[in-house]
Amino acid sequence: MGIGTAVIGVGYWGPNLVRNLASTPDCDLRMLCDRDESRRANIGRQYPGVDLTASVDDVLKNSAIDAVVVATPADTHYELALRILESGRSVFVEKPLARTSRECERLIEEADGQNVQLMVGHTFEFNAAVEYVEDLIEARELGQVYYIYSQRLNLGVVRQDVNALWNLAPHDISIAMRWLKREPLRVAARGYTYLQAGVEDVVYLDLEFEGGVAVHIHVSWLDPGKVRRMTVVGSRKMVVYDDASTEGKIQLFDKGIDREQLDDSLGEFDSFGKFQLTQRAGDVLIPKIDFSEPLKRECNHFVQSVVEGRRPLTDGRNGLRVVRVLEAATRSLQGGGIAIELDSLD
Repeated sequence: MGIGTAVIGVGYWGPNLVRNLASTPDCDLRMLCDRDESRRANIGRQYPGVDLTASVDDVLKNSAIDAVVVATPADTHYELALRILESGRSVFVEKPLARTSRECERLIEEADGQNVQLMVGHTFEFNAAVEYVEDLIEARELGQVYYIYSQRLNLGVVRQDVNALWNLAPHDISIAMRWLKREPLRVAARGYTYLQAGVEDVVYLDLEFEGGVAVHIHVSWLDPGKVRRMTVVGSRKMVVYDDASTEGKIQLFDKGIDREQLDDSLGEFDSFGKFQLTQRAGDVLIPKIDFSEPLKRECNHFVQSVVEGRRPLTDGRNGLRVVRVLEAATRSLQGGGIAIELDSLD
């Protein structure tokens, strides 16, 4: 027998988690919870041996449940996760972990006090292509990282409970901070509302990191095509991570602009400076990456973290760092795009 596991919420994303958990080693999927009767009936036909319920209380009263996965609307994450942690169980919460930093901190405190695992669903951190780019940056293969920009665009799914910033940007924020190994110094965001009053459909987010490294994130659920692309520009090489590509998710470009020093023969008052800029263009590498479904790896990582009693890669502190950026971005949106110092949130 494995870890007795329940899933709360089997709407849009929940069935994908259920599918992967059902085939995860050491996971004993025991209960599925959703208030919608038709959803319960549909998922029950696919997993006839799993108990169904409309009540979270039923999940928490079941002594066979060791861990719970929460895939409900964002505004419910904190309350549900806290109840689960207070019951002494580990919990996996879909992103965002909560809606405020203080809520995240409370969840971390409770998980630590109960000695259980708290994990947030930053799925793309379990993507082999993201890991490949991380290795390139750490090995200085790209040289000095100048800037990163990303696009996460699609036509739908349009949410009512959160805007495009809170729905889509957590992925790119978590990836950028993982690649750069630090939090941004300041955040600025501008958003535009077209479909629903007060819910931004399009957001342009700018993060400034130490050393002048800039990250620009564009998210929208009102775009003609599906785009999931991140570009890292370095002093030596550049890399494009295209998650929507079927042929090559990573393209490594050996190209850039070199700044070459000249000698002093032209004198101290040389009008064009003592360096020249030279364009360099080399090969394009499309590496072969052993790719497996990130969500499957994520589910397995959660279960193994519970089994082994070890802190997950995307733990509560990881979720807190992303929510801090989202909070600052929200304040910037409300202020018309003004830059917000991350330290000002403390």
